[in-house]
Amino acid sequence: MIYYVEDDMSIRELVLYTLRNTGFQALGFEDGRSLFTMIKAGNIPKLILLDIMLSEDDGLDILKKLREDNVTRKIPVIMVTAKDTEYDKVTGLELGADDYIAKPFGMMELVARIKAVLRRSDDSDNYKEIYELGSVSVNVKCHEARVNGEAVELTHKEFELLLFLMKHPGEVFTRDALLDLLWDYNYTGETRTVDVHIRTLRMKLGEGADIIETVRGTGYRAKVSL
Repeated sequence: MIYYVEDDMSIRELVLYTLRNTGFQALGFEDGRSLFTMIKAGNIPKLILLDIMLSEDDGLDILKKLREDNVTRKIPVIMVTAKDTEYDKVTGLELGADDYIAKPFGMMELVARIKAVLRRSDDSDNYKEIYELGSVSVNVKCHEARVNGEAVELTHKEFELLLFLMKHPGEVFTRDALLDLLWDYNYTGETRTVDVHIRTLRMKLGEGADIIETVRGTGYRAKVSL
């Protein structure tokens, strides 16, 4: 469930319509009071879209209250506002906002931002410091990959790709899915970009390259059994 706090009914209804038609459950609120009433009733959302410029509330004050309460402090929050000054953006992020989008914005951009924040939230909820598969190990905190105990130098994107596959062993991901999940939401490259990164990653892993399996006609996965 996604909650959207916005006092402009036309904007609120448009965003809610878009979210519901892209697979999300969503509810709208015109002020902070109604938002907190719903939360206090035990209805905790997966994410909150929060406008800064509300007629009766200050969105930044609402964000501060969310972050001070143990029940709500970990709920991902995206600030939505017509104000695009650096001060507002920095203030929101310092108070604990997970992302920031300025009006006017495209609906698909908003949906992509929401998906990205939810992915990061899911990853943090299932956080592990070290992942191991076969002869390959990845240390998230040190941003380091090793094969048979020897460090392997990877680019940032190669590291992200390897880590993602090792986090989901046995799951098959299409090239399009990997582009959507690991590259920026507005990336316009081709799916062969994934193939190139897989090829260079395998070369660098050497003896550990067999942990990445090509599923013919579909995509790639990390092998469960080696």
